[in-house]
Formats: sequence, C-alpha cells, structure tokens
Amino acid sequence: MKKLHHILAVAAMFLLVLALLITSFQIAIYGDPDYAFYEREYEKYNVTESLGMEMEDVMDVTEKMMDYLIGERPELSVITEAEGQTQDFFNQQDRLHMADVKNLFLGGLSLRWWLLGGAAVLIILLVILKGDWKRILPKAYFIALGIFLALTVVLGLLIASDFTKYFTIFHEIFFTNDLWLFDPATDYMIRMLPEGFFYDMVMRIGGVFIGSLLILLIVFLVWQRFLGKASPVRDAKENKKNL
Repeated sequence: MKKLHHILAVAAMFLLVLALLITSFQIAIYGDPDYAFYEREYEKYNVTESLGMEMEDVMDVTEKMMDYLIGERPELSVITEAEGQTQDFFNQQDRLHMADVKNLFLGGLSLRWWLLGGAAVLIILLVILKGDWKRILPKAYFIALGIFLALTVVLGLLIASDFTKYFTIFHEIFFTNDLWLFDPATDYMIRMLPEGFFYDMVMRIGGVFIGSLLILLIVFLVWQRFLGKASPVRDAKENKKNL
C-alpha cells in the first residue's frame, strides 16, 4: 500500500510540474502588459529598420497580435504603415499559421487546468487511502524536480547547440502543415519575429520555469522543516495515549 501511496504522490507532482511549465509559457509571453521584452528584442534585432516602420507602429501590431493569440481579438488584421505604404501587416499565410498557433496556445492553457485537476484528484485519493501525504508529497516533489531539472538541462544544451534544428523539429511535431515556413522577402511577420527572438523567448520561458520550480522547492523545504518540528510533539501525544 505504501508503494501505491508514493506512486500517487509522484504522479500528482509530475502533473503539477507540467502545469507549471505551461504557466511559465504564459508568464513569459504575457507577463509584461507593456510588452517591454518585445520592444527590447525589436531594438536588439533592428526590426524597425527591417520593416521600414516606427517602433510605435510595431508595438501596436504586437499588442493586437497578442490579443488575437489569447482570444481577445476575433481577427488577425492590422492596418499600419510599413515600407512607406498603408497596408495590412498580416497576409493570408500569416493568418492561417497564427490560427494554428492560437489553437495550440489556448489548448495548452486548457490542458493546464486538466493537469491541475488530475493532480488534485490524485492527492485526494492519497488522503482517502490514508497515506501520510504530509510527508510523502515533499519527497515526491523532490523526485519530480530532479527529473524535470535534468530534462531541462539536456533540452537547454540541445537548443544551445543547434537552435534552428530543434526549432524546426518543434514545428514539425506540433503543426501538420508547412505554413510556418516564411519568406523574409515577402512576409513582414518573420521580419518582426526573427529566429533570434524565439531563441531569446525560449531562454526566457526556461528561466521562468526554473525559477518557479525553485520557489516551489522552497515551499516544500519549509513544509518539511515545520513538519519535522511538529513530529516530536505528535510522537509525544501518541506515546501519552499509549500510556
């Protein structure tokens, strides 16, 4: 029975960490309401020069694009000044691909709630089965943390070694078409969001994820510390009852 208790606890912590990973995406992408990270990236990669646009206009396009991806804007269409002409920043390929991205992103946010719900169900089941959940959960998290940190380090090394390769693999896995293949000569969006931008965003997501894992680690360490202090009191009460 104890083995089952540990399996339930570790599974619950795995689901929790996966939900935390999805949340890290959301925080990294939408955590700054002014999109200051995006503006810094645009300056870093000379996006305004590449597009022939003012930074104010690029940021306006960015805000409306991000509203679309989160489901707050029904259509991806932004009339703006680019290369001296008033035109729609996005073409049909942009719209089709970003519709796929939107579905993927919103699907991930929905999946997060299922993961959290699954973790809650497993923890409740652990309590019903009278597992020592107060002691088991911290240990289960330490196991999940070790595995995910190892995977994050390995993935980080792979990305750093050849970002283009693994960026391509990501698209081939999550998209069933080749609409993500853009031509900088004709597509403004790929000029606004060059490969370097996505590399920096992946590093940002990784930083948020690792930071979140460490915060949760501190929570469980404090939990374990207080539990350790409470143990002598609990043991004394149990001994008293036995007497």
